Amino acid sequence: MKKRGIIAGIVLLLVALDQLVKAFIVQNIALGEVESWIPNLVSLTYLQNRGAAFSMLQDQQWLFAFITLPVLGGAIWYLHKHIEDSLWLVFGLTLIIAGGLGNFIDRISQGFVVDMFHLDFINFAIFNVADSYLTVGVIVLLIAMLKEELNGN
Repeated sequence: MKKRGIIAGIVLLLVALDQLVKAFIVQNIALGEVESWIPNLVSLTYLQNRGAAFSMLQDQQWLFAFITLPVLGGAIWYLHKHIEDSLWLVFGLTLIIAGGLGNFIDRISQGFVVDMFHLDFINFAIFNVADSYLTVGVIVLLIAMLKEELNGN
């Protein structure tokens, strides 16, 4: 039970960080404005993403909410069942849950997701903290699953 509480606390902290960064951006950068943060590497901007990854399926917020709930439920269930397994598996699922919740909060409360990080050195989608959690979480989860498969577990 203690481990579940720690993981829940980590998820809440990660979601809080995501929401704080988004609130900072909304309060300090005008919609569409770009400000250099780390020169030639990362700029900050304020965009309202009304779609999914790479702004696909614009203005389908209820569809995303409908999809997010079972995905989050499945991730939470899987984490609950495998909480004593690999630390990497638990870490990946924790990040996925936090990222999903962070963007879900935006979709439900505002009807869009706040995005802010623009990579200056490559033509890539503008993303947010929750997106980073999701991306890293999926990569970590895949590595954990591959490692488990290779070890025959």
